[in-house]
Amino acid sequence: MTRVDESVTVWVSDDGVPQRIVWRARRYRVSDVPTRLQPTFPGWQTETAFDPAITHPPEPRESWRFQATGDGGETFVFDVGLDPYSARWRLLRTYA
Repeated sequence: MTRVDESVTVWVSDDGVPQRIVWRARRYRVSDVPTRLQPTFPGWQTETAFDPAITHPPEPRESWRFQATGDGGETFVFDVGLDPYSARWRLLRTYA
């Protein structure tokens, strides 16, 4: 497992289920059934503690785990989360 915190592009179905991802300029197609992860919170995927001045809990982030395969046959498992503030997808972890 590799912890990552990078911006990625994720295409989802009408139901919001991931179908494709672009990571580091390479396209991967989802090659199994994505699993919705328990809601995570921005910052909780790192070892960084919250600043004690924070007075409100962060918004939960929609998160998914799925296997995806590139055009060359390389396969990874991706954990992605949708940032509730920017509405952008973040890659949280990869598994080779």
